[in-house]
Amino acid sequence: MAQSIFMAGILIGGIVLGDLSDRFGRKPILTCCYLLLAASGSGAAFSPTLPIYMVFRFLCGFSISGIILSTVILNVEWVPTKMRAITSTAIGYCYTTGQFVLPGLAYAIPQWRWLQLTVSVPYFIFSLLSWWIPESIRWMVLAGKSSKALKVLRRVANFNGKKEEGEKLSLEELKLSLQKDSSLAKAKYSTADLFRTPILRRVTLCLSLAWFATGFAYYSLAMGVEEFGVNIYILQMIFGGVDIPAKFITILSLSYLGRHITQGAALLLAGAAILSLIFVPMDMSLLRTILAVFGKGCLSGSFSCLFLYTSELFPTVIRQTGMGVSNVWARVGSMISPLVKITGEIQPFIPNIIYGTVALLGGSAALFLPETLNKPLPETLEDMENWFLRSKKPKQEPEAEKVSQRIPLQPSGPGLDRS
Repeated sequence: MAQSIFMAGILIGGIVLGDLSDRFGRKPILTCCYLLLAASGSGAAFSPTLPIYMVFRFLCGFSISGIILSTVILNVEWVPTKMRAITSTAIGYCYTTGQFVLPGLAYAIPQWRWLQLTVSVPYFIFSLLSWWIPESIRWMVLAGKSSKALKVLRRVANFNGKKEEGEKLSLEELKLSLQKDSSLAKAKYSTADLFRTPILRRVTLCLSLAWFATGFAYYSLAMGVEEFGVNIYILQMIFGGVDIPAKFITILSLSYLGRHITQGAALLLAGAAILSLIFVPMDMSLLRTILAVFGKGCLSGSFSCLFLYTSELFPTVIRQTGMGVSNVWARVGSMISPLVKITGEIQPFIPNIIYGTVALLGGSAALFLPETLNKPLPETLEDMENWFLRSKKPKQEPEAEKVSQRIPLQPSGPGLDRS
């Protein structure tokens, strides 16, 4: 129940803090969330009763959601396009590093209260360090703070050894470079627009199911380490370690096979691995561990793919809304996941049937999504409609165009057919 309350905090935080981030900026939200996580995590360590403990755990989840959201947005809005995949992967590997560090701390500090306090206090330091992170230039310009944005840009240019280029920047150039973003920002879209057209409806529903299945199945394995008959500290480190090859393979698959195949395969393989656990006896702990680690690696790859795939499928004018709605379903899945384990009291195999079946459904839904590899990002809803129409054209059409290009042009005259 406490774990579900924690996930509920992440869900509510994603909804509330996303809007606050657009109103007050990414940096203030990031700093406040670091401070809230430090305070609520420390409070949980000294909780006298379970209800108070769950309140603090809710606040921990709430603040973590804001940290993740602000970090992802600052990465997208600051890092050049060619470097985003690399920096996103690097951020993902920081999560993996945390999974390595946590089992070591838990082994060294067996008392849960001291462990909780140990992992919470450093966030007081992180809240101070976050003041050195520059605010998003894009947000400052759209919020009418162009002069401040120019000062930040010049400071960053100076830090990067390009002081002369920074001094040459002007407010006019800055506004001109973000003119398109400003015009798009004036158009207001709501969640209802995600279901307005058949194409957006299909994308929204399929992505929502894929996000739900990934969060649902991921936490079924991540929180069930004690069920596999292996030392929980070692298994937790293995669970963290599998992310390294899993994310690397995912990047290769995304780059060469495409998003469509990668997303579907990751969830289908994870579902198959979870269902296979039903047929493996409890005393075969090694085989059960291998299947669990394989499934967890597939689900880690699914998360990595979904963040990129979702941002490429939704148009710019509604991309943040689409990402938020899709991500909410992952949090709903992670909330329900711990509660499904209760069904194991009826029959031990029931939870794995539910987890595995949902993962297979999510993988099947992903197969109905279009491919986005090497395709331009849609900016508006009309761009998305045209993009889908072009993707449905027969593949032999480019060859027909080549043949038409080899036909010499004829001079037009009154007696010639212009058709």
